[in-house]
Amino acid sequence: MNIVKKQRDFFQTQKTKEISFRKASLKRLMQEIINREDAICDALYADFKKPKFETLAAETQFVLAELKHAIKNCTSWARPQRISPSLMNWPSADYIYKEPYGTVLIIAPWNYPFQLAIAPLVGAIVSGNTAVIKPSEVTPNTAKIISEIIKSVFEPNYVSVVEGGIEVSQKLLAEKWDYIFFTGSTRVGQIVYESASKHLTPVTLELGGKNPCIVDQTATIATAAKRIVWGKFLNAGQTCIATDYILVHKSVKDVLIEALKKSIINFFGENVEQSSDYARIVDEKHYTGLKSMLLGEDVLFGGDTNDTDNFISPTLVNEPSLDGKLMEGEIFGPILPIISYEDEIDIKRHIMNYGKPLATYVFSNRKSFQRKIIETYSFGGGAVNDTVIQITNKRLPFGGVGNSGVGAYHGKASFDLFSHHKSIIKKANWPDIPLRYPPYTLPIKYVKKIKSLF
Repeated sequence: MNIVKKQRDFFQTQKTKEISFRKASLKRLMQEIINREDAICDALYADFKKPKFETLAAETQFVLAELKHAIKNCTSWARPQRISPSLMNWPSADYIYKEPYGTVLIIAPWNYPFQLAIAPLVGAIVSGNTAVIKPSEVTPNTAKIISEIIKSVFEPNYVSVVEGGIEVSQKLLAEKWDYIFFTGSTRVGQIVYESASKHLTPVTLELGGKNPCIVDQTATIATAAKRIVWGKFLNAGQTCIATDYILVHKSVKDVLIEALKKSIINFFGENVEQSSDYARIVDEKHYTGLKSMLLGEDVLFGGDTNDTDNFISPTLVNEPSLDGKLMEGEIFGPILPIISYEDEIDIKRHIMNYGKPLATYVFSNRKSFQRKIIETYSFGGGAVNDTVIQITNKRLPFGGVGNSGVGAYHGKASFDLFSHHKSIIKKANWPDIPLRYPPYTLPIKYVKKIKSLF
C-alpha cells in the first residue's frame, strides 16, 4: 500500500522523534476527542445501543486519561536512562536509549471500538512512531468517526485510518510493518502472528480466554454478586476481561444465585429490554452464536431474546455441560455459567482445562486462599473481591499470557511497548587495559573469576 511507503518516508525525516512534535500531536488529538465526545457516544449507540455512561467511562474518558498521562510524562519517558556501569567497562557511562520502532499497524476490535483503536495509538505517538489504524467494520459508525477525527488531526503520512473488511485486513497484514498491535480473538490473533512472522515483525496480541471467577465459602456474597453482575454485563458481556464462568463453593451456591438475580433486577429492572443502561449484541452473527450456546442448557434466570434487536437478557446457566458450546470457548456475551466446586482439586481441574485466561477473579475473605489462587495459576491479570477494575489503573500494565495474549500496555507500559530499548556504553579512552587483547596472557584460573566484574 502506498500509505505505508509514505509513512516510512515521513518517519525517516526524524520529525516524529521530536518531543515537542509528539506532545503537540497528542494535545490536538485530545482536544478533538473532547470536541466530538457527544458524537462518539452517538456513534457507539448507533452501532449497538451502548449506554452513554459506559461510552464515557470505558471509551472516551479512558482514552483522555491516557492522553493526559502521556503528555505529562512524554519528556521523562523519552529521556535516555543512565545505568550503573560494570567494573569490566570502567570507566564508562552506560545508557538505555528509547527509540521508536517506525511504522505501526493497529488493528482494533468491535467491542470497545473507540478505546481499543485510540489507546494503542496514544502509545505509538508518544513513542515517536507513525501509525495506520484499521478499525472494525462490525461497528461502522464508530469506524467513521475515528476516521474523521484522525483526518482532522493528522497528516496521512503520519497517522491514517484504513476502513474495510477482512480483505483489507489481509492486504494490510501482507505489508512489512515495524510493529503490529492487534486486539481481538485468539483465532484471528494466530493469523496476525503468522503474518507478522514472515517479516519478523514484533507484535502485541491482546486476546481473551475463559476467565474464571472463584467464589469461596467465606466471600461477602451480596457484594460479590453486585460486582460480578456489573463486570459481567457491562457492554452486554462483550468485554474480554469479563467473567466467563463462576466457580462457587457448593455451600454458598444457592445464596449466590439469588444474590445475582437480585443484582440483575436492581441494575436493569424487571424488563431489561427497556433499560437504557444495557447494550445490545453487536451484530446478527454474534447474536445467533450466543443463542445457540443456550440450547440444551439449564437456564436459571433470563434467557430472553429479541431477534429484531439482537437482544439477549442477562442470563444465568446452572451447571453447564462441560463439553457443550457454552464451555467450549470464550462466551463474549451476557451468559454466565455457574459451576459448583467442593475443594481446590475441583478448582484446578476446571481452570487448567482452558489454558491461560486473560483475567481471573477471586472472592474470598481468606488471604491465604487469595494468595494461593494468584500464585498457583497463570493469567493476564485480575482482582480480589472485584472484577474488571484492574484495567482502570494506568500504572498497571494490561495484557495476556500464553493463548490470551502477548505484550502489555497502558500508561508508561504503552511507551515501553512501542519503543526499542537500545543499550549504549560510552567508554573512556583511558585506561585501556591490555589483558583483554590477544595474545592472551591472563592465566585461565583468573579468567574464570571474571564474572565478578560484569
